Amino acid sequence: MTTTAPASERHALTIEDLHGRATCTVPEAAQILGIGTWSAYEAIKRDEIPVLRIGKRILIPVPRLRALLGADA
Repeated sequence: MTTTAPASERHALTIEDLHGRATCTVPEAAQILGIGTWSAYEAIKRDEIPVLRIGKRILIPVPRLRALLGADA
């Protein structure tokens, strides 16, 4: 049986954790940005977070998220 660690013991996702990935999910991007998932979807509606839409799926291009955060500077 697999158990999930309490939130206080879980690893906080960082932009460096996405190294080598082309995209991430909205909840992953929200965690990296330090905002809630709902706020991330609202920011997407305002074109503040770049997205790639494939059908109903919304993905965040990691290179564009890194640029948004200035991680490559």
